[in-house]
Amino acid sequence: MGIENRWESTILFLGDIVLFYVALWVSLTLRYFELPDSLTIYAHLLPFSIIFIAWTLSFFIAGLYDKHTLLLRKRLPSLILKTQVLNSVMAILFFYFIPLFQITPKTNLFIYLVVSFVFILGWRLSVVALAGSALREKAILIGTGPEMRELEYEVNKNPRYHINFVRVIDVEKVNETDFKNEIINTIYAQGVTTIVVDLQNDKVTPLIPHLYNLIFSKMRFVDKYKIYEEVFDREPLSLLGDSWFLENISQAPHLIYDAIKRFMDIVISLVLGALSLILYPFVWIAVKLDDDGAIFTYQNRVGQDNKNIRLIKFRTMTANDHGEWSKGIKNEVTRVGRFLRKTRIDELPQLWNVLVGDISLIGPRPEFREPAEAYAEQIPYYNVRYLIKPGLSGWAQIYQKEAPHHDVDITQTREKLSYDLYYIKNRSVWLDIKIALKTIKTLLSQVGI
Repeated sequence: MGIENRWESTILFLGDIVLFYVALWVSLTLRYFELPDSLTIYAHLLPFSIIFIAWTLSFFIAGLYDKHTLLLRKRLPSLILKTQVLNSVMAILFFYFIPLFQITPKTNLFIYLVVSFVFILGWRLSVVALAGSALREKAILIGTGPEMRELEYEVNKNPRYHINFVRVIDVEKVNETDFKNEIINTIYAQGVTTIVVDLQNDKVTPLIPHLYNLIFSKMRFVDKYKIYEEVFDREPLSLLGDSWFLENISQAPHLIYDAIKRFMDIVISLVLGALSLILYPFVWIAVKLDDDGAIFTYQNRVGQDNKNIRLIKFRTMTANDHGEWSKGIKNEVTRVGRFLRKTRIDELPQLWNVLVGDISLIGPRPEFREPAEAYAEQIPYYNVRYLIKPGLSGWAQIYQKEAPHHDVDITQTREKLSYDLYYIKNRSVWLDIKIALKTIKTLLSQVGI
């Protein structure tokens, strides 16, 4: 059982397409102070249709077809405006630098930016409002820990989910008798139809017989970790045990997927690697003018099957400590290095690592050996991430808000692992494409776009 509206993204996409054309018609009407005739419509229809295809792709990259989480809803107006401004710039470049059509609609584009922003924002807020007005099933949440409270808050505060937790039972704070009474009383008093329960928790095991009889009352049961994964796009580490890994994580090869992934790695890294060679002389000059040091740095990281790999990057720091921070080597980011890091230019040489097969374009980010060993000792199941090849970009890099960087951070790395496990479990060509497109958004936002 899912708790999301599975059709939400499709509905939003179709609504956007319709509104793009409606906004075009309205913009032409406002521009010429009369209903546009067929010739005017036809002159704009084909070029703008090409533009609309690119615009829907930019909407996807911007996250406008992602889940309408609480955070996204708060940022919706500014996100739509920024995306439409960028889309308008794309349209200007298209009309003025690719002169395939007879129109150069300066005024029309400005009017269209305003009209389309109002239409798209109103449409999306209407979808959120309609989701909030829909009847939500009443549910009970059974479990313990901070992840349970996190789940309760996100689901109950966000109308996009079709259930509402009317009662949350912490198994750490209730005995068997009280548990039975609370369940029965809440079900009859609130009209509960669904129970979300942490079936991996040992303290839930003695309570299961009390839940079993509710099956005959047509009660629906859902494992809490499945709901958590669906809501947050990561695996809840505190809910996972050995049995979960045996069931969901397998080292058996995905032959077709692996072949497609390796083919794409070779083709894309070869093309981008060749194009990036244009930047190498400029980086060399900048580094030499800055501190006259080496242009490249070589880092030993942990790759697939816990083997050492050697990554090549443009040097951004005064020294190369190889990730062995305990040695206390004084190491600072250079002035040029700051720019290279912000723009991600420092990682371009790693495309050659992708080409030879050390890493992939998409996968868990490879860690330095020293912190990796510390994480393996303190974080259960950390070494599972070595089952697949690491990557330049990954699920954690896209979705984790605060990631550990040049320091050992157990808390943030636990969260990072939860995203890595989600990717390992659900990896597919489509998921890799999604990560690649989201990476474009990350790169643009880091350079101020």
